[in-house]
Amino acid sequence: MDSNDRKLRDHLVLVVVVKLLVLALLWWAFVRDTRVEADSASVARVLTGAVSQQGEMNGNR
Repeated sequence: MDSNDRKLRDHLVLVVVVKLLVLALLWWAFVRDTRVEADSASVARVLTGAVSQQGEMNGNR
């Protein structure tokens, strides 16, 4: 492996590490406190493929 290959490898590793850190920081800042509430009836509707009727929003009547 010559020095150009080594420099390229080091640069690519650095870029990937920086991207992972940025993704982790974005998740920590915006997503970590988000909670999804799901009751058994709504999960069953989604899993069974129940189709909502026209005018219905999100399966709620």
